[in-house]
Amino acid sequence: MARISLVPQKREFYDLYNRSAANIVAISQRLVQLLDDFPGDADEGMRDIKELEHEGDRITHDLIDMINRTFVTPFDRDDMYRLAGVLDDVCDHIDDSAEMVVGYGVREVHDQARQQAQVIQRCATKLAEAISLLEGFKDSRRQLIELRTLEDEGDRLSRAAIAGLFAGDPDPVSLVRWKDIHEQLEEAVDACENAADVLEAILVKNR
Repeated sequence: MARISLVPQKREFYDLYNRSAANIVAISQRLVQLLDDFPGDADEGMRDIKELEHEGDRITHDLIDMINRTFVTPFDRDDMYRLAGVLDDVCDHIDDSAEMVVGYGVREVHDQARQQAQVIQRCATKLAEAISLLEGFKDSRRQLIELRTLEDEGDRLSRAAIAGLFAGDPDPVSLVRWKDIHEQLEEAVDACENAADVLEAILVKNR
């Protein structure tokens, strides 16, 4: 039978959220490296990204398990589940982006894709900074504003990259392949913004 804790284990919860955010930074950095080095060491890069995605799953599982076993949580239980889930989503989208690049038979990576990966990494860093301020519900408005500015930059990059695919006389297979990749990279940026939205709602409710 699962042990129920009547005492809030605040430190353990915040440690896990910070571990999840740090893992997002790590997987985003590995994506940048994968695209910068591509096609060199692509298999190794994909293995590293997959392991970091699995680590994100493990942290999410630990968080959900602790929430389930704790009678009094540091803040609203549903918000805690939601935050754990949206952080895990970021890892999933980054993993999906890497899988497309490696699995779609890409021979070389477009500069716009590298730029998108860099935006993802910068978003992940700002998200981790904001998560580090969650304990005590400290002010993270600056980090969240900067993250949303980066999301706007990611949108512009994605639109420009996809528009460029249709310029001239594009190869249909290459067009479809790269449209999918650019859109998936943008999904990873959007996932960071979604996590920021959830975090901001938690802060507003608990101030």
